[in-house]
Amino acid sequence: MKLLILSREDVASLLDMQTAIKLVDNAMRSLSLRETSQIVRRILPLPGSDGALGDMPGSLGTGKPFGLKCVAAFPFSKRGQSSHRGAVLLFDPSSGEPAAIIEAGLLTAIRTAAATASATSYLARSDARVLGLIGTGEQAHWHARALVLVRPFQRILVWGRDRAKAALFAEAVQDAHGVPCKAVDKAAEAASADVICTLTSASEPVLRGEWLYAGAHVNLVGSSSVTPCEADELCVARSRYFVDWEESARAQASEFHRALNANVISDTHMLGEIGAVAVGRIAGRRDHREITLYKSLGVIVQDLVCAWHLYERAVAQRIGQRADF
Repeated sequence: MKLLILSREDVASLLDMQTAIKLVDNAMRSLSLRETSQIVRRILPLPGSDGALGDMPGSLGTGKPFGLKCVAAFPFSKRGQSSHRGAVLLFDPSSGEPAAIIEAGLLTAIRTAAATASATSYLARSDARVLGLIGTGEQAHWHARALVLVRPFQRILVWGRDRAKAALFAEAVQDAHGVPCKAVDKAAEAASADVICTLTSASEPVLRGEWLYAGAHVNLVGSSSVTPCEADELCVARSRYFVDWEESARAQASEFHRALNANVISDTHMLGEIGAVAVGRIAGRRDHREITLYKSLGVIVQDLVCAWHLYERAVAQRIGQRADF
């Protein structure tokens, strides 16, 4: 058999952000309707490094594609390099044969930002005009690209520990999207925005609940395991708290666990999945002053729906490499 291999460059040429948002939105609806199947991400710490190896298997449903993503995450990679490297192994749903190996670093970056944009479209105020980004890495760039597609932001504020890097980031974002972007000196300034995204590898909170204004929407994206934590307990307690997939969030959402262990929330504070909001099963934002929060851990169905789109487009356009397998 022939196995299709798609590189990072192939992913970039075949998957645009607007399409990714629609694909991921549909995947999250299907997940909350229990049409898909998946297991919680397994994470293996790698001795002698700050890295970890994670794997995520799943299926899009009866007669639909299934597969596995395996990624090595090195949060302190060299500048210019992705912190997530690996591959999605995609199987043909009709035969069970491996159909494609797809570079997962860029795919992960795109689908994560797409998921945040989808959640923001449901939870942020319709008149949100200021975006705050905490973090200046690869995910911050992709989130800027995605979020300007779901709200007409008039200003972007960005904070990072490296002020010079934040200034360069702000200039690049403004040039790319035509939205005024400013590097700020304090994380609290970025947190004064209508929509705030945390996109860091921080082990301790970089976002505090006392900084949030009424009506804000928060996306917690950087922490994907139960240890690193981007927001404090008050941030969680003040918000209507939604997740991508409840089973994984109850196992690995660090900010929720901290707030729960501090007795500032109860177990019922987790209101449900963004897919359930999308299909109308639960209420999202209820008024103009509520603070809403979306915790993103990442779900394999997000990867699979994008991977199958990539596969079908690559076959149709004869893109990628074919290898005997």
